[in-house]
Amino acid sequence: MNLDSASIAAGLSRFRKIGIIGIPPLDVIRAANEHGLVIYDLDEPLVREDLETASPFLPRVYCAILRTAVVNALHLELDAIYVDTGPGKCDCALHTATILAEALPIPVICTKNTDKTGYGTPLCQARLPLFDRMQAITGGVKSAAAYDNPPPFSAPTAGFWGVPPRDFSILELFPETTHIYGWTRCMENKTPADHALEAAFNPEVPTVFFAQSFCAKTALARYLAKKHPHALYLDVDVHTTGSARAKVQAFLELSGVGP
Repeated sequence: MNLDSASIAAGLSRFRKIGIIGIPPLDVIRAANEHGLVIYDLDEPLVREDLETASPFLPRVYCAILRTAVVNALHLELDAIYVDTGPGKCDCALHTATILAEALPIPVICTKNTDKTGYGTPLCQARLPLFDRMQAITGGVKSAAAYDNPPPFSAPTAGFWGVPPRDFSILELFPETTHIYGWTRCMENKTPADHALEAAFNPEVPTVFFAQSFCAKTALARYLAKKHPHALYLDVDVHTTGSARAKVQAFLELSGVGP
C-alpha cells in the first residue's frame, strides 16, 4: 500500500503501535510523534527469536537486517508497519514489504523517503564511544524533533563508513575519536537518499568500510575502500566473528590508531 503524506498523517491516528523498516519520511514520523504512537524500529533485534523463524518468508542467504525485521514483525503486536522503499533503501525492502503484507493481518504501508532537509551530523563527528553514538543515531529515527544540545566537533583519528551493523559489538573496537560516514551519516541527517553524503569519506584517516553481508551496499563499500588510500573493507552477516574482530583490531593497530 502506498500513501501520500496527507493520507499518512490522517491514517496514523487509528494506530497505537507501529513498526518501521528503514527510515520512512519525516511526515510519517512527525505524525506518529504528534499522535503519541509507540514506534518500533524493526531493523533492530527486538525479540528473542531465532532468525530461522524468518526462513519461511525470506531466503537464509539474505540481508540479516531484513530477516531481523521479519522476525520482529511476526512476533510483536503492531497495528501497522511503514516501510521505506524509496531510493534510500533497496529492492530487498520492497520485496520484504510485499511478503509481509500477505503474511500479516495488519497494513504494511510502503513509503518513499526523499527528504532533503538536513538535520546535521553532530554525533557522527563527536568524541564519544562509537557504540553509544550508533545507538543514539538509530534511536533517532523514531523522532522528528531537531537535535538538542549537540556534542561539539572532534577531530577524527579513524573512520567507520557504512550502515549500522546488526551486531553492535564490533563498534567497541574503535576509538572515541572515530568519525562515522556512509549511510549512517545520512541516517543522522535524516536524508537517507542523499547518495552524495553517503559516498563521502575522509582520505586523511584510516577507515573501515563496513556493510552487512548480502546487502547491495557491499558494492559501494568495496568500491570506496579501493579509492581510499588507507582502508579496510569488511562485511559481516548476523554476528561479528572472531576473524572480523581480528581484522579490525589489526588494521587499527597497524594504522597507529590508539584506543
